[in-house]
Amino acid sequence: MILNSIRKIFMSFRTEEEERLYSRAAFFNLLGFLGSCVAFSVLAQRLSRNPREIAHIARANALIRAIQA
Repeated sequence: MILNSIRKIFMSFRTEEEERLYSRAAFFNLLGFLGSCVAFSVLAQRLSRNPREIAHIARANALIRAIQA
């Protein structure tokens, strides 16, 4: 109930068009946040499936850097 009252106070200082723009921006920011959460979750799952493979890649990368130095 309090949040609704606070929202109405802020709405009274903006035009309808400004309120729509803020609402859309907030919605797309939320979608971006949720999308990044999903992407990081999928990435973490894929990386955690084969921890040995990741260790081999890290060793190979270190070896390549040592050879190049």
